Amino acid sequence: MSDENRLRQQLDYLYGIEGDHTWVELQKLIKEFHSRNPNLVGDEFQLDEKDTILITYGDQFQEKDRRYLQSLSDFLNNHLGDSINWIHILPFYPFSSDDGFSVIDYRQVDPDIGTWEDISLLANNFQLMFDAVINHISRESTWFQAFQRGEEPYKDYFITVDPETDLSSIFRPRALPLLTPVETSRGEEYVWTTFSEDQIDLNFANPQVLLEIVDLLLFYIEHGARLIRLDAIGYLWKLIGTSSLNLPQAHSFVKIIRGVLNIAAPQTGIITETNVPHEENIKYFGEPVVDKNLIGKPLNGDEAQMVYQFSLAPLILHSFICGDITALTKWVRTLKVPYQNTTYFNFIASHDGIGVMPAKGLLSDDEIMALVDRALSHGGEVSYKTNSDGSKSVYELNITLFDALNNPAQENPDLDVKRFLATQAIMLSLAGVPGIYIHSLFGSRNCHSCVNDTGRTRSINREKFDFDELRTRLDDHDNIHSKVFLGYKKLLKIRRNQPAFHPGAPQRVSKSNRHVFTILRSDLNQKTHILCLVNVSPEDQEVTIDLTSLGIPNADSFLDLLEDKSYASDKGQITQVMAGFQTMWLLVESPPSSN
Repeated sequence: MSDENRLRQQLDYLYGIEGDHTWVELQKLIKEFHSRNPNLVGDEFQLDEKDTILITYGDQFQEKDRRYLQSLSDFLNNHLGDSINWIHILPFYPFSSDDGFSVIDYRQVDPDIGTWEDISLLANNFQLMFDAVINHISRESTWFQAFQRGEEPYKDYFITVDPETDLSSIFRPRALPLLTPVETSRGEEYVWTTFSEDQIDLNFANPQVLLEIVDLLLFYIEHGARLIRLDAIGYLWKLIGTSSLNLPQAHSFVKIIRGVLNIAAPQTGIITETNVPHEENIKYFGEPVVDKNLIGKPLNGDEAQMVYQFSLAPLILHSFICGDITALTKWVRTLKVPYQNTTYFNFIASHDGIGVMPAKGLLSDDEIMALVDRALSHGGEVSYKTNSDGSKSVYELNITLFDALNNPAQENPDLDVKRFLATQAIMLSLAGVPGIYIHSLFGSRNCHSCVNDTGRTRSINREKFDFDELRTRLDDHDNIHSKVFLGYKKLLKIRRNQPAFHPGAPQRVSKSNRHVFTILRSDLNQKTHILCLVNVSPEDQEVTIDLTSLGIPNADSFLDLLEDKSYASDKGQITQVMAGFQTMWLLVESPPSSN
């Protein structure tokens, strides 16, 4: 089936008799996009081992009398040009709350941050990910204000609900009211607000909203986006009487966006942000697009090329709290992607907290509560969601990853840095594309003053840098932030030159010591292999790896890429004593025999 036919099928599913008209309008948008950008269409979206994505706010690096995006560009070019090639700039549009995720104007750069010209300059040296914060928009937006006045077409852009309606089945990610009363030209109405009273949900049951958003995404591509992050996409479609989370209609919307981009801009990828249990998360790879001439795994699905790997963060934190990789290893063994050109976005820290929902079914209730206790005892906060019975339960931990791992009241700088970098080494070793939150580069600590300033617990992990002060810290190699930064850069520079770390390269997990995470990565052609070992405990650990069981029985020696030191195998085994929180990336020096 062609992209056009798949698109029409999804439009008919969502909009019935309005599907044909919507298809005609979509064709116009695509044609206009092509006429404006005759040279923009490129090859199909692809990723390899050199691809690593840095997650940062546009105003993360602040200097007096200088646009923040210019300072960001300076930092990236001077410090990370040899280590990072993708930048996810968190929402850089004018906003009214939630550090950018309540957008006032989708098509403008916040003048306090910079200009579209600054974005273009970044795009000259880095691939860019843009946020599409399209589940909701700020109540200060012109769209919502026009809705309040009853103006066309905006009077049908939002969802109004009788406050007496039974909404108990709706999944709530916050402990806040689902409906918010607002004054309109028609009197008081209650609008749907999934996340806050300032973030008004859009009505995608109206095909005009879909067309508006497609036009917006094409605008982002024209301005340098090569990856579109669909924020909170699981909440997009509302249907009273259901959970209104991850409904088939939400998947249909993603299929439509993927179909449009396949036709208009195939070099641009989609990543879905869905903070849900793993089995629901991976459904956003979509259904297979089958080539009748292909033998084996299909190349593509019809939704996202990447999905966020939300379960990784709580599992890694659990592993280091317990010094035990059992749960992590068991889960990694199950990981696979359904299509050749899809992969995971691996991250263990972000601008949000560490979600505990994705740990459901992977960790016990007691183990999850141990994560909560750890965050609270290390100076963090906890965010809650409201359940269908009116009770509340933990939704996420609000704490920097560095402080979640290391007790701020009992600092041990050398050990703390080793422990932290060991967590990053696991993430960098796994199949997929690494996503590195800017604060992880420096081992940032909890920002309690940020929480006091905003009144939001998530602000604990969103401190902005005084650029001059940060430079001073990084120049001092005895400073803990400098030690983390230099150690992290070493990992990144080594990783990007190893084909075995290709996002789709095979991985095989071994477990011979419950304290040492062990995974074998092999390049797509099975010519080079890297045995990744990470000790998650502070004590020395001896580990013996059966190379035959991993499929490399003829490997006779290994080179540790991190220490530039060689090790020999003995009768199909390699035995190592690893120091506390040590990482080893062992490259096979002599590829296995083909006999």
